[in-house]
Amino acid sequence: METKIIATSNFNEMLTKDEMEKFSGLAAGVCYMPNDFETLFNEPKEKTDKRILQTKSSGHHSVFDHVKITLQLTNIPKLFAMLLNNEKDYTTSEKSARYTKMQPSKEEAELYEKWIPILENEIKTIPNLSNYFSPTRITKLAQENARYFISVLTPTSMLYTTSYRQLNYIYNWLKKMKDKPNEIYQLLVPYADEFCKELEKTGLIDGMLKDDKNRFFSLVGERTRKEHFGETYSVNYKGSFASLAQAQRHRTLSYEINPQIKKEYYIPKIIEKNEDLKLQWQEDMEKIIDNHPQAQLLTINERGTVENLILKAKERLCTCAQLEISNQTKNTLTRYVNECDEPEIVDYLKPYTKGARCTFPDYKCPNLCNYKDGITLEREI
Repeated sequence: METKIIATSNFNEMLTKDEMEKFSGLAAGVCYMPNDFETLFNEPKEKTDKRILQTKSSGHHSVFDHVKITLQLTNIPKLFAMLLNNEKDYTTSEKSARYTKMQPSKEEAELYEKWIPILENEIKTIPNLSNYFSPTRITKLAQENARYFISVLTPTSMLYTTSYRQLNYIYNWLKKMKDKPNEIYQLLVPYADEFCKELEKTGLIDGMLKDDKNRFFSLVGERTRKEHFGETYSVNYKGSFASLAQAQRHRTLSYEINPQIKKEYYIPKIIEKNEDLKLQWQEDMEKIIDNHPQAQLLTINERGTVENLILKAKERLCTCAQLEISNQTKNTLTRYVNECDEPEIVDYLKPYTKGARCTFPDYKCPNLCNYKDGITLEREI
């Protein structure tokens, strides 16, 4: 076998639309080339152009996925980022609301700043915390939970890489968004229009590269999904916008949401047993109900293979993971073992149900927390 690099992406080195299409047209010729790459790459321009047009017209657009485009998106609403991140052909590097301070509205900011010291104090009262929980880590945990008050429409920043084809498909889906009655999509219509105008300025939108298979964004489900646990699984649970954004990082799994008819909010476990703080949390959430706080609960459907669920567990069953998604992952694993009627699959899963990922037979933790409640998955933070 011979391996040869024929293309790379590079900062500040921009291909023109013609160059992107030429590369895609040459890639289309690989399927039928009589000789080698060098012969194909030296063919007359007219032949390549003809193949580009034929490929576009036929709807066989996958060759246009060979070219990747990285966008720098500034002041993009978090929910719009989640819309993009639910599609599979992408790589994203996004400003973290877990580890950095965001710029919410004045009302949200007041609640965010109010709850950070409250949560810090509650965390410090937990007995037998290990040295893993330094003052800085405690502050970050408090900040992570306080961000539930921040709107899912709060602007963020990200780098977003996708293919030339996918960018055009996204553009066409966004153009159709105003016709979708769903509450989530309607929230995003103004941002969809703005993003389309920005994409048009790039000169990369091609009228022939559009999805003719009647697909659309996958974020919002159009029907109720049944649950099952076998070689593949489908599970429904309640989760916040914040936990969904974390879950989307697992691109081998599929996620769909539907908003709750009755507005409900995630309550951090650290304050669940304190009735005064719990009531105060709920009352504060009601103050910003029209802002769509990230604590708002959704009905989330998660689907995938049993092996890819374990890959998720190797990320999320850990003291350093967001508690909400960690508990959701634990609950899904528990249900899988209890409800699957295929013994081989149950035997495969059982070694992963004894605690955090550091207890797994095929995982070695690079940074042990030595926190008992974290290892047993009984932590409150």
